[in-house]
Amino acid sequence: MEQEQVQIHTEFIKLQDLLKFAGAVETGGDAKQIIQEGRVQVNGELCTMRGKKMRPGDVAVIDQELELTVQ
Repeated sequence: MEQEQVQIHTEFIKLQDLLKFAGAVETGGDAKQIIQEGRVQVNGELCTMRGKKMRPGDVAVIDQELELTVQ
């Protein structure tokens, strides 16, 4: 599994924005689609909320292939 650290300078970042910022998807529409299809886990649990607030220490995993850790 590929792992990536994503540095943010705010209190939180929305899940869909995290996926775009990290380059995991090209558009917000792509982020919406994979989140709604149930292909994203946050901190080990399935997440279908595009606006989920991701804070430092949170981990998003896409298709069990890419792990994004917020710092």
